[in-house]
Amino acid sequence: MIVKLQDPCAAEKLFEGWNETVIWSCLDRVMGCMYADSKEHPVTAAACLGDFCFLAGEPSEELLQECAGQSEREMLILVGREERWNTLIEKCFPEKIRKFTRYAFRKDPASFDEENLRAEAAKLPEEFEIRLMDETLYGRCRQEEWSKDLAGQFRDYTHFDQYAVGIVAVKGDEIVAGASAYSAYKGGIEVEIDTKEAYRRRGLATACGARLILECKKRGLYPSWDAHNLQSKRLAQKLGYQFDYEYTSYELF
Repeated sequence: MIVKLQDPCAAEKLFEGWNETVIWSCLDRVMGCMYADSKEHPVTAAACLGDFCFLAGEPSEELLQECAGQSEREMLILVGREERWNTLIEKCFPEKIRKFTRYAFRKDPASFDEENLRAEAAKLPEEFEIRLMDETLYGRCRQEEWSKDLAGQFRDYTHFDQYAVGIVAVKGDEIVAGASAYSAYKGGIEVEIDTKEAYRRRGLATACGARLILECKKRGLYPSWDAHNLQSKRLAQKLGYQFDYEYTSYELF
């Protein structure tokens, strides 16, 4: 029987050494939740937050089905700790998944060149303005589909303000791009960057990302970045992130 863990740390050993912030968010009880086969001595577990589900321990079809059933998302990203998980995912959902590669970066605060970041932030076109996300901007980001992930994983603005930080680019009263916390853990955030379709390829994502990293450094937060595609990987490296490894993931529809 699969249960939602009231004490996520019961499954900590299964995730030991796996440096993914979604896992840390669950273990820190900042956000997300943990599912496992036992409340006290689990041998299989899943750390779930937003679109993501990280799977560790003994591969379990029951756990996979529970995670898929509990998710309210149209699409869920499944990441298994080892190849046996990948085999099981493909067996359980042969016609409902898309296999793809994500890219992880070293979590090294010393890798950022602040002078370069300030230079990238300064390249924002004159008709746009960068603002720190306040309660009003947070609420507006949650209202539009393209910008929901800049704020949508948090319970409310109080929760966001306690653990996270966000930057938006505006043109007049319109929010056109942003770099913010997709999620948070104690000591850092997972970076989310989005640009409204009509305003892409104008350097807004780069400028917002640079400003977000600078703001995180000022606050003592680490801005962790995992890239969903090669475009995101290139942007991360432009901002100073050092590539670590690639890993297999699955989109479950």
